[in-house]
Amino acid sequence: MNAYNELSHFGGLDWAKDHHDVVILDPQGQIVEERTFPHSAAGWQQWRERVKRYPRMGVAIETSSGPVVEQLLDSGVKVYPMNPKSAQRYRDRHVPSGSKTDRVDAWSFADALRVDGHGWRPLSPLDPVIQELRLLCRDEVGLIQQRTALVNQLQEALQAYYPTALACFEDWTAPYAWAFVQKFPTPEVLAKAGTGRWHNFLHQHKLYRPQTVKQRLEQFAQAQEFAGGAAVTRAKSRLAVSLAKTLVTLEKQLQEYRSAIAKLFAEHPDQHLFGSLPGAGEKLAPRLLSEVGQDRNLFADPQSLQCVAGTAPVSFQSGQIKQARIRWHCNRHLRAAVHLWADCSRHFCAWAQTYYQAHRHKGSTHAAALRRLGQRWLKILWTMWQENPTTANATPSTNKNTARGCSN
Repeated sequence: MNAYNELSHFGGLDWAKDHHDVVILDPQGQIVEERTFPHSAAGWQQWRERVKRYPRMGVAIETSSGPVVEQLLDSGVKVYPMNPKSAQRYRDRHVPSGSKTDRVDAWSFADALRVDGHGWRPLSPLDPVIQELRLLCRDEVGLIQQRTALVNQLQEALQAYYPTALACFEDWTAPYAWAFVQKFPTPEVLAKAGTGRWHNFLHQHKLYRPQTVKQRLEQFAQAQEFAGGAAVTRAKSRLAVSLAKTLVTLEKQLQEYRSAIAKLFAEHPDQHLFGSLPGAGEKLAPRLLSEVGQDRNLFADPQSLQCVAGTAPVSFQSGQIKQARIRWHCNRHLRAAVHLWADCSRHFCAWAQTYYQAHRHKGSTHAAALRRLGQRWLKILWTMWQENPTTANATPSTNKNTARGCSN
């Protein structure tokens, strides 16, 4: 039976950082209760006591995750997430004047659930492993974004006084580049170090290669010929060293995150399915699993998964105009993971590369071709996912191409 048909009351909750407004309606749309309670242990205890009066209640809320959703699920109510754009449309429908208050938002959400909720899907509590894996993967991506920002700042600082360092290394996300800045923070220090220490550094960090060592040594020798002034060098070298040390610390934290992610991923019965995806590798496979989840009933067909992942286009038709537009309202984390997976798969799967090149030849941009490739991969993934309700007894993949993936 549809969970909506069992509801006796309909709630709307407008959440904030420190308090929440809730309005509860009966099936006729009459307000039976409205209140504001703080986001605290005492406030949520009050909520749990109040909802005992309404044992079969659904609550509409403008988010699908976070501590508020967890507290609602723990209180025993059915939680119906609303897309922010849909929430705005319901608000405008109920209050055409444009008036907006927290109480009005909560009331419009509750009435939207009462009137249109029969087509909505309530949230289900996540499996603890999936929940933790999802949070770890998202936080890992956040740390990677912080690393990128710090690398950009470091390169900007070096450009101001030490352009030789930038020319010597191409990958500034590599720890050896940060080690170079710490060991030779200025062109003057690099020049005084001498050839012997240059050789030692290159050997120590496994950078001593016949095809590049001569050029690097020549660049080291010429470092002082094109450098910033004394004042700029003193100021910017301090910043560069600080950023390099911060990057080293951040990289250690990323490694700890990846170890924790790998451990959780290995515990999940679907790890072999997602680990076998061409190009997913040890970093993207956990992200894909954490965002897709393990509830096979969540996505009734491939298109529903493709829509959530943002690869399915949005159709627009008005008169003689027919267009297909990119889908912006989707799970952004899943969209990013699928984009990276599609790109990496081209290096391990001949079909994926052929499909990508075919769309490039038709005039698609790199991103558009990857989106189309991701659309096809998701249909394959959905089929594999549905045909393998549990993979706990599966054997690990032996495909060497799947052991590697994207590096970020």
